Amino acid sequence: MITDAQLYSLAIFLGSAAMLLIVLYHFLEVNAQDDEKLDGELRNEKAGVGAVKPAGLGEETR
Repeated sequence: MITDAQLYSLAIFLGSAAMLLIVLYHFLEVNAQDDEKLDGELRNEKAGVGAVKPAGLGEETR
């Protein structure tokens, strides 16, 4: 069986690890470089999502 002291130590360890991961995530997110070219390409791809080309327009089918 787990003792109160072991449970306390486990809770402190897991809580500290979670806080460190949160701080690391925020540090990486804030310091991430924005790639404008990638953002533009993603915007162009998302603009065409769900768009249906009318028959006869665009590439010919065989």
